This record gives sequence, structure tokens and C-alpha cells, in this order.
Amino acid sequence: MSRPALPSCLLPALLAAAPGPAGAGEKTFRAGAAVADVSPERFPVIVNAMFEERSADRAADPLGVRSLVLDDGAARVAIAVVDTCMMGRDLCDEAKELAAKETGIPTDRMLVSATHTHSAPSAMACLGSRMDPEYRRLLPPRIARAIGEAAAALEPARVGWTAVRAPGFTHNRRWILRPDRMGTDPFGERTVRANMHPGHENPDAMGPSGPADDELAMLSVVSSEGRPIALLANFSMHYYGSPLLSSDYFGRFCGHLARLAAPGEPPAGTRPFVDIMSQGTSGDLMWMDYSRPRKEIGYDAYALELARIAHEAWRKVEHRPWAELAMGEAKLSLRRRTPGERRLVWARELAAKIGERLPRGLPEIYALEQLYLHDEPRRELKLQALRVGDLGIAAIPCEVFAITGLKLKAMSPLAPTFTIELSNGGEGYIPPPEQHRLGGYTTWPARTAGLEVDAEPKIVEEVLRLLEAVAGKPRREPREDLGPLAKAVLERKPLAFWRLGELGGAAARDASGNGRGAVYDRDFAYYLDGPDPAGFSASHRNPCVHLAGGRLKAHLPGLGDAYAVELWFWNALPADARPVTAYLLSRGKDGAAGTPGDHLGIGGTASSQGRLFVYNGDALGGTLAGKTPIALRTWHRVLIVRDGRKVSVWASSSVAQTLDGAAEPELAGELEPGCPADEPHLSFGARSDGFAPLEGKIDEVAVYGRALTAEEAPGR
Repeated sequence: MSRPALPSCLLPALLAAAPGPAGAGEKTFRAGAAVADVSPERFPVIVNAMFEERSADRAADPLGVRSLVLDDGAARVAIAVVDTCMMGRDLCDEAKELAAKETGIPTDRMLVSATHTHSAPSAMACLGSRMDPEYRRLLPPRIARAIGEAAAALEPARVGWTAVRAPGFTHNRRWILRPDRMGTDPFGERTVRANMHPGHENPDAMGPSGPADDELAMLSVVSSEGRPIALLANFSMHYYGSPLLSSDYFGRFCGHLARLAAPGEPPAGTRPFVDIMSQGTSGDLMWMDYSRPRKEIGYDAYALELARIAHEAWRKVEHRPWAELAMGEAKLSLRRRTPGERRLVWARELAAKIGERLPRGLPEIYALEQLYLHDEPRRELKLQALRVGDLGIAAIPCEVFAITGLKLKAMSPLAPTFTIELSNGGEGYIPPPEQHRLGGYTTWPARTAGLEVDAEPKIVEEVLRLLEAVAGKPRREPREDLGPLAKAVLERKPLAFWRLGELGGAAARDASGNGRGAVYDRDFAYYLDGPDPAGFSASHRNPCVHLAGGRLKAHLPGLGDAYAVELWFWNALPADARPVTAYLLSRGKDGAAGTPGDHLGIGGTASSQGRLFVYNGDALGGTLAGKTPIALRTWHRVLIVRDGRKVSVWASSSVAQTLDGAAEPELAGELEPGCPADEPHLSFGARSDGFAPLEGKIDEVAVYGRALTAEEAPGR
């Protein structure tokens, strides 16, 4: 494949040769690493990272900036990771300018990021915290010193990379609440359908609003003789929680891995091994698993266990004598979500009452944030992509959700690829557009979450463009893995098969090959854990969609009066919450009076409580009810078969229950068709008029243009 033309804005970053003794034609790879202390020199210091400002008068752990400089003989790049919560772009740019004067490395080939420890001095004002001006002045020269020392330490090296899973070390902390348990935002409006930290086993929290990414990625450099020089690790976990001041688990991980990988004193005349832990896409991730009882081991023990996984993987890394370097940078201007006139009046009135004191409580904090957004309605972001051989690294100056990182990994032309968030600035959370509809802290407009609703897809597109440029090849299409259960569905020749594994967008792809796409309507969350990963996918993940008041809509002409639908569902709403707990399937015209059609649902307080039922609309009023209660928060597979007037429903669950492998249908009988045989409209996860939406997950939806036999029913 020919190398694509590069955008003109990338040419200086990709083509300008860095100074150094090696010529571009020599296959020489060099690396150097260094650490500089960034602990404050005077106390007390202001500490940010919570809603209200804090202060500290001592350091529990040292704070550092760890730097890695790479040189392939034609290009030189620098990466610096700082133990701080966030840094503004002005601070990062200042540090780069200082380092460029010392090293000659162009600033557009420097990546400076924050670990996002919540226990460091305030280098950037946010929410109710001011910036500590003295500490802000300390950071740029210290960052530049680390880059300069790393450049001065360049030596012949070999380079390698790997990525492994660390299951159980990170989880999604943002959970979807029951529709009748929604919270109130700082502006007094009931908008909070999803929010972070719901509490362990909270019955009002239905499930995570997004996936977790437990991949631990590493870039390793060793000397020509095999002596460890440095390792850049990347993991998506927000922070653990540590006393003030502290580098949190990031610093402890570095210390533990250094002792495992390079025990003892370094050989005479050599520098110590430098381990670097960078922040991945953890905007909605944390170490707590809220589906289980609380279990805390402490940030040091957590770091040690993660370091052991890293060390085991690092020992197997194949180090190459040379790898090509390429780096691209682009600037992206985005709008902020500025307040309307009514909110602006409210904010100004509250700000006048606050006066010169610090804000207290969420309304006061967010009132002041509205004024900041109003005064600066646009922001310019600096985005980067770096290639080291076949490894891709993306740099985004925001707190990035895990699903965004997974999108970049799935579509990047380089594999593996990882993202370092809070790089080259701190522009706040960038929830995907569908997450904005669910509300919650990470969507409340402020400097920490103020970018436009479409910021995330715009950033993803620009970063993918940069990755294509540095890779010299196009992005990949996300791959859909087929496990044995998915293959079995396709063998039954469905009219349409929606696997619901999308990472974004309103369209659900049809895996049957018949080109019958479906549409996501209203509120939902992508890429949650679906049923039976081993059965449905060739990888460790079988993604599904969580419906939070939304549904899936499809149009299938020619379905006829003999058809079948199978799907998997996971319901989180108790059967005593409303008259009808949920509708799973509805065949009928949207909004038709009396909702004529075929409707499969779970009964509530009105009838068939907690059991499956089939209903054919108000005019006919026919109902068939099942016998077995549907267990909460459990995957169930259901098949409804209509053959003229005959209706049968089989159901089974993914765990041992009375529904499993039923020899007889859960319900069967005669029921007058509620709609004409040519009715093409289908709705999944809600009735055709949107009533009683499923509060939970749905997956692997297949529609057949014939009445399946009992032998084809789930569980047989």
C-alpha cells in the first residue's frame, strides 16, 4: 500500500530531523531516561482534585516527573509524565520551550502529561480550588530538567512493547440509576440518570454506564547489552486514594516495578532504571467494583500486584535493535457549553453573594464555573500521535472515557495502541454524546467538563487522522468476532441479526449479511458486558447495549404471520416498581392508538408480576402469561414464535434456573394477531409507543421469517 500524503500541519513534526550524532541512514536506536523531583519546597500548599479546596503541610510520598527520550537516528521524541492532577496547556508549553532550548528537540515532538494523582499540589485551578502560584512556577523548569537529563543520557538501545490484561484492577465507576431514583444536579434540575461512585451493591444503581479497559500496555527500552533503561507503562485507572501529598499508586507502581526489573544498584557508570506509569483512558474508571461488597487493600498493595503483572509481561518482551519514530501534532478548536441567559443571571447573583471567599457546596462552585465558561467560550486543544515501530500512542488533553480509548484501539492502524490522557493540557471530561443525555458529574458544564457535546467524536476523528499519518496507512474497521453461539444463529438464516456491539453512532449493524440495519432511539449506553463471552465472541468480550429509557427500532417488510424473534436480555428493575416492568419486543406501528400488535414483556404490579407475558393490543385484549419469575440482573435468552394464531415463548437463563433447557415452552397458546401480516415495524426494549422501556441490557437480537421449531428453541 502506498504511503498517504501527510497534512501540511504534520510535516514539520514528522520530517524535521532532530540533532544527534547518528545520520538518518544509520539504523541506530538510542534511549535515555531521567527523573526529577517535583515535591514542593515550601508548605502549606493548595491541593485541588476535589470539589472544595484543600491544603497540605507535608508530603507522604515523593512527587516526580519521569522522562523518556527516544532517537531512531532521524527523529527524536520526548515523553514526560508528572505526578500531578492536571496541568494547563500554558504550563506544558512553557516546560517544552525550556526543554527545547536545552535539547534541540522541537516542542511538537514532546508529550507532557499528568498522572492524575488527587493528592498533589494544585498546578491548575479547577472547581472550588485555586492554583498554587508558587508551585505552578516550580513545575516547568523541573519538567524541562527531566527531559534535558534524559536527552543527555541517550545511549544505544533496543526497544520493545507489549500489552496484557489486568482483570479486576479497574472498573467503571459511573453507574446508571433507576428512573425513579434520579438525582438533582447543582442547578436544581433532576437530570442525573448516571453518576459516579453509587456505593457498593446499591439497589438503586442498575449497572455501569460504560465498559472498563483493563489492558496494561508497555513500551520498554534496554541497553544493547540488555540492561533495563526505562519502561513506559499505561493503565486506565483514575487514582486509588492516598494521603496528602502523594504520587498515589502511580509512584508506588514505579518503585515496585523498578525493584522487580532491576534489583540492586545499577552498574558503575550507568543510570538507574526509570519506570513510568502514565494515565490511560480512565475518565469513568476506578479500582472499586460496585457490584460487589467493598474490598480495599491500599494503594501500595494495589500498585505491587499490578507491578507483578507488568513485570511478568515485561520479561517476555522481544526487544528490537531499531524501530522507526514518527510524531504528529494538530490543534483543534472546540466550543464550550456556555450558560444560557437564565443560568447566567443565577450564576451572577450567587457569585455576588460569595464575594472574595472560596465557594462552598456544589451550587456555589458551579455558579462560578458558569462565569468562567461564559468568559471563554472556546478552547484550543493540542492533540498528538506517536509511532514507535508498530506501537501507537495517542495523546489527548482531556479526561477520556474508557469507551473512547477502546474506539481508538479498535480503529488505530497501529497495534497495539494506547492513549495517554491529560497530555499537553487539562480540558476536562469528554463524555461521548450519548453519555451527555444521562447527566451526572462528568457532564455538568464547568472548566472540568465544559467542552461541546460533540467534542468526543471530533477528538477521536482528529486523533485517528494523526495515527493514520504517522503510520502511513489507513485506520482499521472494528472487527466483530463470532463465537459458536453467534455462528449457530447465522446457521438458522435469520432475516436480520443485530449483535449490538457498536462503540458509537445511532446505527446497529446487521450481522446476517442482509443489510437490514436497526436504529438506537433515545437513551442508551454502549459496549457493556453481554452474555456468554465465550459463546458469542472469539475474544474475551461480548459487548451489548444498556437501555436507559431507550429502545432499538427496525423496519422489516415481508415478515408475515409466521415469524420468530430471539434475543438476550438483562433486567435490573424490580417487578414491584411499576405496572409493567418492561417490554422486550413489540411488533406494531409507532404511536398507533391502542397499540395493536404483538408485545412480549415482563409483568409488573398490574398483572403477571415478574413473569413473561404476550399481549396483542388494547382492542383485542388477549394475553398469555408465563409461569416462572424472571430473576433480576441475570442474562436470559428468549424466543417468541408466532405461527398464525399460535404463539409460543421459550426462555432460558445463563445460570442454572428452572427456565434452563426447558423441554416445554414457558408459555403457549392461541392469540389473535394484533397487527396485519405485512406490519414491518419492530421495537426492542420498549413497546411500540415507547411505554415501559427495559431498564437493563439487551443483546444478540435475531429475527426469522419463519416459525422456528421447538428443536431450535434456546436451551435445547
